[in-house]
Amino acid sequence: MKKYIIHLAPFIISLIWLVAECQTFNPIFLKGPEFLTFYLILLLGFYASVFGLRVFQETVSKTTFYGLAFIFGLGILKLIRGIMLDKPIGFLVMILVLECIAGAVFIPSYFKNTRK
Repeated sequence: MKKYIIHLAPFIISLIWLVAECQTFNPIFLKGPEFLTFYLILLLGFYASVFGLRVFQETVSKTTFYGLAFIFGLGILKLIRGIMLDKPIGFLVMILVLECIAGAVFIPSYFKNTRK
């Protein structure tokens, strides 16, 4: 239960920012800088929660991977929308590449912990 609450906090914080600053619940239709701000709040908060769990020697769970997959999927959706609208997508591509690298770091440690 503790893992769910810790991983849910970045989602709640980013949604509160989204409603307070942009007056919307839909991040897909945000303009570039506003979406990047929302996405970075969400992503950095989620990775902070993952590192917080690691500090407390908690294992990386399926909840972590579902959260990472959701965040990555949101970025891919926005990337596809940006390509279709012929908008600049350079920063989003860099963030998604870094997210792939970070995911590659977490996946082997998850499988190492599940085999034990």
